[in-house]
Amino acid sequence: MSLAAGTEERLNRFLARRGVASRRSADNLIAAGRVRVNGGVAHVGAKVDSNTDIVEVDGARVTAELPAAVTLALNKPAGVVTTMHDPHGRRTVRDLVAHVPGLAPIGRLDADSRGLLLLTTDGELAHRVAHPRHGVHKTYRVVPTSPLSDGQIGELLGGVMLDDGPAQALAVHRVGAKAIDVVMGEGRKRVVRRLLAAVDSGVVDLCRTAVGPILLGDLAEGASRKLDQPEVDLLNDAVRPPVG
Repeated sequence: MSLAAGTEERLNRFLARRGVASRRSADNLIAAGRVRVNGGVAHVGAKVDSNTDIVEVDGARVTAELPAAVTLALNKPAGVVTTMHDPHGRRTVRDLVAHVPGLAPIGRLDADSRGLLLLTTDGELAHRVAHPRHGVHKTYRVVPTSPLSDGQIGELLGGVMLDDGPAQALAVHRVGAKAIDVVMGEGRKRVVRRLLAAVDSGVVDLCRTAVGPILLGDLAEGASRKLDQPEVDLLNDAVRPPVG
């Protein structure tokens, strides 16, 4: 591999920026021996020079040029799984959007939840928006089984211990007599539902209404739209540089 100064980047980032896969999925491809650099099998953590190195995935060369990224907003219905392929034959978000090479969901939205899901061909953007250290908040409109007391809301804000570690809402706002808006800084599996369960409440309905500055708005259920460049710029601006 070339060691030219100033032009190197990690291989997983190279692949993510070209829409091949997210950085995590790219590492899985590399670990499986499916990625070659200059004819040799690559290793996780490798660096490449996009000006001189030849990168192949499953024998197909990955262009060094950065493709024009596509980012979509989808209003995901309940019952649809957040993946582009499901081995069990369930309906997936891929069934709801036009085919775009390299398109993948940003983070997750549980199958029984609905609302805003972003999908992108920009693997680097996907990583930065999904990872909690970058500070992109997600807002959920939740209808609990019964109205929450002030004490229960205080517990959500103060934090509770879940089976996979502590969790807390960053903000909670009452909406009408029953619903609440819950702002989260992380996206662990079913974390909002588990938070409500931890304060002895069930969930009747859960709808994600915002990812950072991108709002669900009046997008019809099951419909999608392409984000325009000003929206993509706002999303990039919302990504906080990691501390340290």
